[in-house]
Amino acid sequence: MPGCKEDRQSHHSPPARPSAVRSFRSRPELSPPAIEITTQAQDTAPGYIFVAPKKGAGQDGPMIVDDQGQLVWFSKDRYATDFRVQTYQGELVLTWWEGKVVAGHGVGEYVIFDGSYREIARVRAGNGYRGDLHEFFITPEDTALLTAYVPTQTDLSPIGGSEDGTVWDGIAQELDLETGEVLFEWRSLDHVSVQETYREPPQDPSTALDYFHINSIDIDFDGNFLISAKGTSAVYKVERETGEILWRLGGKESDFEMGQGTRFAYQHDARRQRDGTITIFDNGASPKVHEQSRAIVVELDLDEMSATLVREFTHPNELLSTSQGNVQVLPNANLFVGWGSAPYFSEYSHEGELLFDAQLLGDGQSYRAFRFPWSGQPSDNPAVAVEQGPDDKVTLYASWNGATEVESWQVLAGSTPNQLKPVGSAPRRGFETTVAVRTAEPYVAVRAKSASGRMLGTTKTVKLEDPTASSVFSPPVSS
Repeated sequence: MPGCKEDRQSHHSPPARPSAVRSFRSRPELSPPAIEITTQAQDTAPGYIFVAPKKGAGQDGPMIVDDQGQLVWFSKDRYATDFRVQTYQGELVLTWWEGKVVAGHGVGEYVIFDGSYREIARVRAGNGYRGDLHEFFITPEDTALLTAYVPTQTDLSPIGGSEDGTVWDGIAQELDLETGEVLFEWRSLDHVSVQETYREPPQDPSTALDYFHINSIDIDFDGNFLISAKGTSAVYKVERETGEILWRLGGKESDFEMGQGTRFAYQHDARRQRDGTITIFDNGASPKVHEQSRAIVVELDLDEMSATLVREFTHPNELLSTSQGNVQVLPNANLFVGWGSAPYFSEYSHEGELLFDAQLLGDGQSYRAFRFPWSGQPSDNPAVAVEQGPDDKVTLYASWNGATEVESWQVLAGSTPNQLKPVGSAPRRGFETTVAVRTAEPYVAVRAKSASGRMLGTTKTVKLEDPTASSVFSPPVSS
């Protein structure tokens, strides 16, 4: 975590805080927010980190970074949420929601990219609804779980509102991804009364009350659904065939006796785990109920109908996230936590030790954050920018947005574009690697190589200008 402040009497300047926005000579059109590592990774699970920055410095968009905070892949100017790796048609893919936010809800579509970062599918909610930002989960049967909201007139007088009030009805859908057929649809207002909400009716009757606020859908062991609702501070087990509520965990009408420390408030991301426990991101706000947000693991006794807190995970900075957030149980039993409106993401051991922590600079947010293994082979070419100096010195800046197998960069030079030979090399250093060579040849390029020495891809060939020119940059390769 950040250390103590320096002695005010010291004559030494404090270390400069990193810029909130990254820039790259080879890809000048990319300006993602920077990542600051606040706890260096130790004993973490394998894989990269998947976030989708928004509302802060730099460009919005789905982003992959490594444990050093170095960019791996970024797709600019997309307002995206729920960015992660999933399996579709037997292949690992990247998925996210993208669109815009209207009245606190998402209006958009769900995107699927393959391992070469090409769009292979774009999914819309069924029955004419507009796809919401909170959930896009692909099941082993290649169906998708997603959320939607629709304003619906209802009587709010039981909670002190208008008899002709309006609420946002929370919708859970399961779609067949191949056909778009709606296999299951559930509307909160059919099963959960407005009296379960913790939210006050609006003073303006024309304003819809977000009484339920569905924010995650999961499939339980028996094929029925677990639905998380922020507005009622409850998780609902929903019967697949009828839509009936089998039980409530938390909220005003909990079917479970809530043991010490199990009460959560305005939560997100309720998931059944392999050991039978349920993980929940307990925001604890807003309004403020807890002193800080936490990730919790809860054990349910379905015979005694009791809930027991197994473990909780909190942040050293005592973060209080008023929205968003998630908990991911990793294959090695570590937990990865995205802190939602607080710009942090962290990894913990099963016992609760903080193993890794980082933050988005520039006051950005990521709805969720994940860790996944990933192998990317971009369909485009690497990018290069070239700068000439005196005495035949040439500096090259090489990058390849999304390539995960690059271990080194080899500089090529020659008298013609088709007669290039190696003149230097350098190991890959982060997203963009700088390589300096000396050559009098008029043409240069850079080749990406794997750890085994296999050629992965080559940049376009750049013709150097007259040596008196100060610099020349090749056009960036877009993706």
